Amino acid sequence: MQTPPKDPELDHAAAILRLLGDRTRLAILAMIAAEEMSVTAIAESLGRPVPAVSQHLAKLRSAGLVKVRKDGATSYYTQPDEHLAQLVTSALQLSEHALYAVPPHHRPKSS
Repeated sequence: MQTPPKDPELDHAAAILRLLGDRTRLAILAMIAAEEMSVTAIAESLGRPVPAVSQHLAKLRSAGLVKVRKDGATSYYTQPDEHLAQLVTSALQLSEHALYAVPPHHRPKSS
């Protein structure tokens, strides 16, 4: 029989999952897991205003889920945690299984 997780672990995991419950933050984390991106580039990719994306990034940064690097007036964000990247990928792939007969991540790669 497995020992249940401790309360602090459950509380922290629940807080992370609440942050991931927002589609914009989930998209941001998926995008910056693979590469460092500026706030402007993230906003353009999402079709969202820079101030809105900045607010989401501030929440993720406050929770320690993203890293920021400043270069002059430009901020670059990345998500370097392999466990978080795996969680985001798994959540998106689980959604694909619910939405598609053949999920995109199971389709043959076109050359």
